[in-house]
Parts: sequence; structure tokens; C-alpha cells
Amino acid sequence: MIGASRRRGTIAGEIFHNLLANDFAGAVYPVNPTAAVVQSVKAYPTVGDIPDEVDLALLVVPRDKVLAAVEECGQKGVRALVVISAGFGETGAEGRALQDAITRKVRGYGMRMVGPNCLGILNTAEDVRLDATFAPTWPPAGNVAFSSQSGALGLAILDYARDLGIGVRQFVSMGNKADVSGNDLVSYWGADPTVKVILLYLESLGNPRRFMDLSRKVSRVKPIVVVKSGRTEAGARAASSHTGALAGLDVAVDALLGQAGVIRTDTIEELFDMAMLLGNQPVPKGSRVAILTNAGGPGIMASDACESRGLSLPRLSPKTEQALLEFLPPEASVKNPVDMIASAPASSYERALGLLLADEQIDAVLVLFVPPIVTEPAAVATAIRQGAAGAEKPVLTCFMGTHGVPEALSSLREGRFPSYAFPEAAAIALSRAVSYGRWLARPAGEVPELADVTPERAQPVLKDVSDEGRWLDASEVNELLGAYGIAMPATRFATTMREAGEAAEAIGFPVALKLMSREITHKSDVSGVVLGLLRREAVEDAFAGLRMRLAEQGLDSKMDGVVVQAMAQRGLETFVGVTHDAQFGPLIGFGMGGVSVEVWKDVVFRVPPLTDLDAREMLDGIRGSCLLDGFRGEPPADREALVDTLLRISRLVADVPEILELDINPLIALPPGSGVLAVDARIRIAKSEPSPSRR
Repeated sequence: MIGASRRRGTIAGEIFHNLLANDFAGAVYPVNPTAAVVQSVKAYPTVGDIPDEVDLALLVVPRDKVLAAVEECGQKGVRALVVISAGFGETGAEGRALQDAITRKVRGYGMRMVGPNCLGILNTAEDVRLDATFAPTWPPAGNVAFSSQSGALGLAILDYARDLGIGVRQFVSMGNKADVSGNDLVSYWGADPTVKVILLYLESLGNPRRFMDLSRKVSRVKPIVVVKSGRTEAGARAASSHTGALAGLDVAVDALLGQAGVIRTDTIEELFDMAMLLGNQPVPKGSRVAILTNAGGPGIMASDACESRGLSLPRLSPKTEQALLEFLPPEASVKNPVDMIASAPASSYERALGLLLADEQIDAVLVLFVPPIVTEPAAVATAIRQGAAGAEKPVLTCFMGTHGVPEALSSLREGRFPSYAFPEAAAIALSRAVSYGRWLARPAGEVPELADVTPERAQPVLKDVSDEGRWLDASEVNELLGAYGIAMPATRFATTMREAGEAAEAIGFPVALKLMSREITHKSDVSGVVLGLLRREAVEDAFAGLRMRLAEQGLDSKMDGVVVQAMAQRGLETFVGVTHDAQFGPLIGFGMGGVSVEVWKDVVFRVPPLTDLDAREMLDGIRGSCLLDGFRGEPPADREALVDTLLRISRLVADVPEILELDINPLIALPPGSGVLAVDARIRIAKSEPSPSRR
């Protein structure tokens, strides 16, 4: 430890004390040029003076001395560093430059580094017992790995884990993530058989695409639970000022985490509620819940909480109900929820729980206990452990008012049962676990090969791309979409009244005439669409009328011409769009089209590349999905063609990173087997930024 201090109460003093106090299994070498002994341990003036090999160096020195200390470690052959010192990228340009110099030196020597500006690392494994933090708490050992991007929050979290009885395997405070990142930790913990659950507190996602790739694989093996700050604009500003990292759109975070099977919670408390459940119990196979209680009121509260979170309370099988009647008093209710009334002894909990777990109609059991005078909580805890012995379904408990598993309920801790203070928290945790179980049960999906894709056709469209960007004209839009096999009605372009009439005759009537403008975004705002034109004269009159309306509003200079288009068949109007986020790159959206997309905002987003399953889930994810299946006599939409279009858009934005915005509205979905038509589209392009590193 470089900068080890003799003075307790300082960061350097507390870290060195923790290394000794928690029985680290290896040797500890304090480095302090002004002290011969640090906390009763022989000290060394420099790292080079240490006679033995060193695996890990902790740096707790002033900012301006860190670079020299890193150089010493590199020359010594140290392989790993934890830089506690602050004052780097989080402070501005000067600190960022120094941090970059340190990172280059670290990588030049082939070392790895956690930090800088971090709380430290912790490992509770019996053959390690490393507490290289200045936290006052040594948590109980267990199977949960936790990483925090906030050091101060990490202090409170370790305290909280101890209070809840959550067993921690490893803890890492990432700090500024100059080298070791959250992606590195997810990869490492995903391969560690001693870790069952991965918890992450994130303020930013350094490389979202890499995170999604890793998490998709790791989530198949063990759950990843994330709480990410910066949901709101104010929260995003706070996150930026705290870590120097820009927060991405929250819709992008939700899309990415959902696709990767990552469980997102809203609060730190919910994060640990999930750890209590998934670190101790199996993932539920379904959403059918049985509630066992000794009080009617809490049972009703639990029922409401479960059903409001998408869980169901099915009726128990007749066999289970009859078995319950054999030992419960007549006043008890053997329906679901099962209310054994306040006088229920501990033995009733044991017998009833065993019956509920054996019922084929049930996937999970929530056990509630309100402490009456006649029954001891410790006896009930023992009964729950015995009643659930050998069960392969999750059991959650709620000892009203007691959050976590205190020593008084040691049987719950021995049986590895989570306990919540109130039923609502248990229902929230269980519903998220059920969603994770559904994700595990679904196929992985694949990115299919697509026919009729000719990327080379897109290249001429991209010839004039500037940093500021530009909207493509209608002919360029058609060329780009056509290159990726996205069907459009027969279309021609015209800049004069005569050309418009000739275009309509070439296409065949009826036709639609639409304003072509790079500056006017919404045609409907200027009555820029005229439908159902049946003669050449009507087309020419529509052209003239459009120009007159624009002139009256002083907008005639913004008219580039018109699009003449064959009238599309009647179908369901949908919307497909692309927006570009600085951190996440492109996001693909799908929803109902026309003006509905702005009025109802019924749009779901996904991060490309889309799998076939991602595309299907986008269709099912909107509130108006029932319209796709036909509603009140309307024909259903061609779902397969919609899925195909989403996959083609995904391929398009992967091949053409210059696309910043894309709207196809409406995308007319015809009846099954008839396909879709992109009736109107806009695309804006600009020079693309280089992809971030894959770290």
C-alpha cells in the first residue's frame, strides 16, 4: 500500500487497518518514505525496496504523485493497481489529461487498474479475505458480486448488505473507470462459479454495445441486476458533473437492458431486494403465486400488490384445499390467499407451506407473518425452513416490519429465505424475477440473412455528407430504402405542374400528391398532402393549389417540388423510426402511425442489431398491439412483413452509420401475406463518429 498511514481516521490509515483487521490471507507491505513502521508493520520507503514480489498495489497518495507511483509499480512488475486518490477526470480538463497519462502508463506496463477516485475493492473468500476499502463494514460472505460507480454510495451499501444479511463475494468501487470497467467486471463475474448474482450501480454505460453483448451471454447463466441513475434530465446533469460521463436517454437504457435480460430496479433498496431473492432462491418458472398468512388484511394487501405487478393468484387444486381443511380451524380460509388466522401455530406454517409448494398450480409462495402474542417469530422461521425443505420453487417471506434477515430469525438465514418488511416490496421483487424467468425461457433469437439488400446502391446517396448533416431529398430517400428492400408505392418526382401531371399518367390513377421539402418536416401542417386524385387536371390543380398555399404563408421558397405516388391500398398505419443517441448510437422505434405517433406516443424502442425475436417483441410491446390482429371487423396486419421491415431498418442503420434520423410514417401494413408499403419517409444524415472502444 503506497501512502499507508499510521493515523487512524484518515483514508490511508483506515484502509491499512482494514487490511490487517479482516485477516487478509497474504502479505501486506506499507510504503511510506517517512515512517519505518506503519500500524506495527515494517514499512518501506519505495515499492522497489520491497524484497518480495507484489501482486497488487493500492495507491493513496496526493494526485500529483500518482504518476510516479505507477511508474515505480511498473518497474517492480506489479500486475494490478487500485488508485484511491481523487482529482482526475472528475475535476476537469487538467485532471482528465493526468488520468489519461496514468492510463497510458498502466497499459504500457501491461498492468490493470481500478479507479482512480474510488473506494477500493473487497473479497470475502476465505482464502483471500481482502478488505482494500476504507468502509467501516466487513459484510457477511456469500455469492453476490457488487460494483458501484459511486464510492460514497458504496460505503452505505456495504453497511446495508450487512444489515440485510446479504452475503457478498466481491465488491469493486470503479471510480472513474479509466481502465477496468463495468464490462470487464460483468465478463469476469460471469465466468466465476462462486458468484451467483451480479449487482451494478451505474451512472453511465461506457460502451453500451459491449455491455449488451456481454450481458446477453452472462444473463443466461446468472442474473444481472442494475440500478442506473440519471433517469431524468436533472439526474443526468448530476451524473455528468459527478463522474464526467454523459447519461444516455433513459429509453435507450431500458431498451438495452431489456434486450440483454438485465433486471433494472428503480432504487438501491429494490436492488438489494432482488439480491435477497435471486441470491437465495430459484428463478420462478411462472407468475402463479400462493399467499400464506396469519392475518386477513396483509393477505389482501399482498394479493393487490401481486396482481398489480402482473402476478396471478390462481385457485388452489381441490386436493390442496382439502388437505388444508384437515388441520386448519373452521374460521380459516383455504382459498388463495390462505388465511390461517392469528392463532395459527408455527406447525401450521410448516404443513401449509409444504402443501402449497406441492400444488402444480403454484410457481412461488409468499409467506406473511404478523407477530401475535401466541406465536414466536423464531418458531415460525424454523417452520418455514422445514416446510420448504427440498422445494424447487421460490419462497419469499414477510415478517411484517422486519426488512432483511436479522439474527433473531436465524432459521431463515440458514434456509436462505429472503424476508421483506412489507408485502409490496416482496411482490415487486417477485414480479421482476418472473420477468427474468420469462426472458430465460425464450429462445435467444438470431439476426437473419436478408434477401434483396444491395448496400452499394446506398453509396452515391452519401457522397455529400457534412458534419452539420442534411435531410435527404425524396429521390435519395427512395433510393436508400430501395437498396434495403423496403417496399414503397410507385413514385415519381416533379418540380413543375406539367411534370406532376405527366408523372401521374405514367404511374396510373388514382395518385397522391405530396410536398417535397427538406425544411418543412410535417406536411400536414401546411396541407401538403392531397389524396385520391383521379385525373391529370386534378393533379395539376393540386400542384398549383399547394404552391399558392405556401406562398400565402411565405413558405414558397421552401418547396423543392412534389412527390407523385400511387395511392396505397387500405391498411393499418404504423410507424418505424430511428433516432441517434450520442452514447448509444441508433435506436429503432415502432408504433402506430399517422398523427397517432405524436398524440399517443405509443412507441417501443430497441437497440440494433435486432434479432427476429426483438422485432416480434416490438410489435407486441405497444399498447395498440391488438390493432395488428384486427379490431372490430378490421383485417389483421401482415406481422411477418412488419418484422421483416424492422430487420431491414436494423441492417440499414448498421451499414449506414451516417443516419441520424429516419421516419417512415405511415408504414401501411396490409393484410397477412400482402406486405407493407412505406408511404412517406424522411432521413437525415451526417458524418458518423468513430465507434467507441469495445472495452
